[in-house]
Amino acid sequence: MSDDPPSPRVLLSNRQGLAIDAEDLQTLATESLLAEGVADGELSVSLVTREEMADLHERYMGEPGPTDVLSFPQNEDGLLGDVVICPGVASEQNPDTGAEIRLLLVHGILHLLGYDHQDEEDRMKMWARQERYTGVRA
Repeated sequence: MSDDPPSPRVLLSNRQGLAIDAEDLQTLATESLLAEGVADGELSVSLVTREEMADLHERYMGEPGPTDVLSFPQNEDGLLGDVVICPGVASEQNPDTGAEIRLLLVHGILHLLGYDHQDEEDRMKMWARQERYTGVRA
């Protein structure tokens, strides 16, 4: 029996061709969840092609074309939800694709945890957390 404190489980699926550091992303996701007080549960992270993201964006948001990140909360049976990231879109937004993917990962996680950026005050709170966890400015 382990004396390690509970920790969220992060499952990462890479279904696209750009090189990514899966271990770094899993660590960042775990550390961000723990910093937000989530000590248990399972998070799914998928890195997808532009085509797969365009399909998800249309199907679930009713908007055409790919987007950078989508979050799908579960909040049942220990499942926190799914964060889907399109590195192809991320690479167009920031020449440092790795930093952009890290930012999008934390952004998606914060949405799963109930954060939003509809008004300026909420946006400032969310952006401050993103920067704290990633070291990347939005």
